[in-house]
Amino acid sequence: MVLSTDERSLLTLITKSSEPVVMSDFFHELSPPAPGMNEHHPGHEEWLLRQIEWHRISVGLWQRDLVRVVIPANGEGCRSSEGASLG
Repeated sequence: MVLSTDERSLLTLITKSSEPVVMSDFFHELSPPAPGMNEHHPGHEEWLLRQIEWHRISVGLWQRDLVRVVIPANGEGCRSSEGASLG
């Protein structure tokens, strides 16, 4: 299965965890904000669009059955996921 570099990076972090994770917890690690980032920072819009792209990537991993939701969101907490068994 062919994965993009971004898909592989996110999937690697998810599968390294011994417990279910909230995928979006990794987005800042994968694309950290510049020092002093706020809504007035010149790179804010580009960084924000990148964060939105990580959400699209995480949904794509789920749609391809590469991750599975093990604890659904309940209005109080985020859903948690883990890498799916491919074998």
